[in-house]
This record gives sequence, structure tokens and C-alpha cells, in this order.
Amino acid sequence: MSPRTTATAPAWRDGLEHEYAELMQRLEPLVPCLELPMHLPWIDAINALKRERGAVIMAHSYQSPEIFHGVADITGDSLALAQAAAGCESDLIVLCGVHFMAESAKILAPHKTVLIPDLEAGCSLAASITAEDVRALRAQHPGVPVVSYVNTSAAVKAESDACCTSANAVQVVEAMGSERVIFLPDRYLGSHVATQTDVQLILWHGQCEVHEKFTAQEARHARERFDAKLVAHPECPPEVLAEADFVGSTSAMGRWLERERPERVALITECSMADNLRTRFPATQFIKPCNLCPHMQRITLPNIHAALRDMKHAVEVPSDMAARARRALERMLAVGRRETV
Repeated sequence: MSPRTTATAPAWRDGLEHEYAELMQRLEPLVPCLELPMHLPWIDAINALKRERGAVIMAHSYQSPEIFHGVADITGDSLALAQAAAGCESDLIVLCGVHFMAESAKILAPHKTVLIPDLEAGCSLAASITAEDVRALRAQHPGVPVVSYVNTSAAVKAESDACCTSANAVQVVEAMGSERVIFLPDRYLGSHVATQTDVQLILWHGQCEVHEKFTAQEARHARERFDAKLVAHPECPPEVLAEADFVGSTSAMGRWLERERPERVALITECSMADNLRTRFPATQFIKPCNLCPHMQRITLPNIHAALRDMKHAVEVPSDMAARARRALERMLAVGRRETV
């Protein structure tokens, strides 16, 4: 059963609404009003445990607003969280995202404790390819370097020459210094990268179960019905990207909005992303062609609290695998964020 129904909620105490008045004002447009009083005791209890443990909570941009705004110390896309883990001063990290992100944090901060609130928070892209698949690809294409999207398991990263995110995929591919590169596992991101480089990409057949659902018809409807600008993540199918005014990573979307300040915008990506950007851009109306990531939604306030209270679930990566995966991740971090927006 869900932690929402099995966990015993912390007791309400007088003064909570006053102490968290600013947060409640921020969450009011994002969270149903009846849920706010239910969230506050959890937020308060998590923040108290966080101080007691000396923990840092990192949350991906696809986390729900009560987590993203209520308890997270560091927020951002996969690259931002990886960079934060590598430089984190705390000995305890709670990663509110999916499993490959927690693995990446552990690989980059091997002497720290990294907790993930739900071990079942997976990723369809990470599940689409194995280390054995990578070795088979190498055998089929001898001498061709492998670039793995960060949405992969530690085992796959360990078989790769470099990792990338959607924020620096083109630059990482070109940094390989090869006319051909094996790019995996997202075929849609790979197809998008291929339009921006002369490097020939050998693609895998993976796709994100959230982004693959969007259609060009939905995008056109958002534009025509609401006169909205379209901003799409490159994990969407090519016909969707062709309709967009801008294509970029989750962080680049925010920078595009900062620059363009559209009256109305449809973010063609995971639904929580729009919720978490609305507070930064109150003058922009967000039209949501909405798909939620079921894996991101497994992270809840109750299981974050349980993770901190019981120090579970600690993520471990075998040392040899971690050492090889770390080299691939460090090549990604060396390139950094190179988007032009």
C-alpha cells in the first residue's frame, strides 16, 4: 500500500500555519487547498529530522511541489543534482528522484550516505538497456566510443566512455573525438542530438515512458486553442519537437522562460515541472498537456520522513563498478552545461 495510507502522520501543533505562512502562500496555487494542512506536519517533521541528522535533501525538478518547495535544499535537473552531490559537504544525502540519480550521487560521493525514499522509483530508460547490451554493441562496433545518457544504471555507466545529460549531450558526443559514437539509450534524444552534430550516432531503442506519450496533435492543440508557446523536452518524439518554439533540457526551459517571458506557455514534459516553475513566473499562464512520471510520484513526504527517521534505503554501488562509472560521470561534469540559452 502507499505510504500515504499506511504511515502515521506527525501530530498537528499550534503555530504551524504561522511558521510556514510564506511556504503556504507559495504552495496555494500549486496544491489543492484541502491538502495543504495535511502536508504541513510532514514538512515540519522532515525539516526537524533534517536538522538533527545534518542531512541535505536534493529534489529533481519533476518532484511534486510540496517536496520541491517544502523540504528540498537543492533542486534541479540531473546534471545539477550530480554536480551538487560531487561537491556536497553533508555526509548524508536524501535523493528525491529516481534510482539512477541516487546511484549517481553515491558514485560521485562514495564516502557519503545516500538514501532514496523508495527503492522502486525506477526509470523506463534505465530499464531499457543492460551492461550486457553495451558490451554487445561494442563488439558490433569495435573502437567506437559509448556515450550513455545519465538515465542509466551504474552498471551501464561503468561500460561507457562518458555520460551526458540533455543539457550537454551534443558537447559530450563531440568531445569523444570520433566520427561515430554509440549513443544510448534514448532514441528520441539521440535523434535530436544527431540533427546538431556531424558525428554519426548509433542509437539504441529506448524511450521515456512519459515523454513518448506526447503527440504532435496535442502540441498543435495547445498552440491553437490557447495561443501558447510550446517548449518541449528532447526526449519527446521528433514530430512533437518539430512543433515546438523551443527544445531543451529542464534547466534550459527555465532559462528560456526567463528570457522570453511568454504570456502563455505549454511545457511538453513531466507535469510537475510546470508546477515548480509557476512560482518563478507568476505572469505566465502555464497550459499543461500533462503526463506524470509514475516513478517520480513514488517519492512522498511520508517516505522521505521514514528514510530520515530509519536511515533507509541506503544506496550502494560495488567499488569496481563505481570506479568505472565515476570516470564516465566525471567526463560529463568536465564538459558541464553548454546549452546556449
